[in-house]
Amino acid sequence: MKSLKAILTAIALAVAFSAPMKAQEKKGGMSPEQTVERIEQAVGTLTKAQKDKIMAIASKTAESMKEIPKEERKEKGGALQKKQREDVRAVLTPEQQAKFDAMPQGGKKKN
Repeated sequence: MKSLKAILTAIALAVAFSAPMKAQEKKGGMSPEQTVERIEQAVGTLTKAQKDKIMAIASKTAESMKEIPKEERKEKGGALQKKQREDVRAVLTPEQQAKFDAMPQGGKKKN
């Protein structure tokens, strides 16, 4: 019985310590899938073609961001994000563009 408690305690500790580590590994931005989901929530239903194009744009931006040395990301990352917004905007309909333009940028929420 003591060994079962020890095993359960070890598992609980492993889970408790691994969750914050995974959150830190993911730090730094949204995945391309999350980007598509966030845009669709803001502008309304996207077509499959729009989703595919936005996914490709977001994936390319993420890859480009990884290639920039960490100490230069703040400086150069803004230009990549701006280019991504322009490219995504071009994929949207005029109605969707208006909603997209109203989305908060840079992770900051509008009040």
